[in-house]
Amino acid sequence: MREIALLFVALLLPFAPGEVAGQDGEDPKVWDTGKGYFRVSYESRLHPLAINRIHAWVFHVETANGDTVNDATISVTGGMPNHNHGLPTSPRMTQSLGEGNYLLEGMRFHMAGLWEITVIIEAGGQQDTVVISLTL
Repeated sequence: MREIALLFVALLLPFAPGEVAGQDGEDPKVWDTGKGYFRVSYESRLHPLAINRIHAWVFHVETANGDTVNDATISVTGGMPNHNHGLPTSPRMTQSLGEGNYLLEGMRFHMAGLWEITVIIEAGGQQDTVVISLTL
């Protein structure tokens, strides 16, 4: 009986707070870019994400067929669509870490709610964008 109750809770709460669903039932932390050129994932260096704490994210970028992208330029904008304002900081890519990983520093969320992070990736003569939604 306990297993059934746990399964029921797991079905009702598929994602932890601060975690967001991916596309079409995919891994909740992997996104395809709009034109399909890249697949993007990230890991925050601040666990859990907290309000008013400057932190860094490590982005991982792959091609659509899973090859790592090591020559990318990544830029990030974002904000709270329900409050009509942007990020309180100007995050920027500061380092390529190799193996398709990039350090983005200067992330900060100053209030709870729905945030949309727009990630623009340029690599190999292609540019593509993905929007990552998360709720704090």
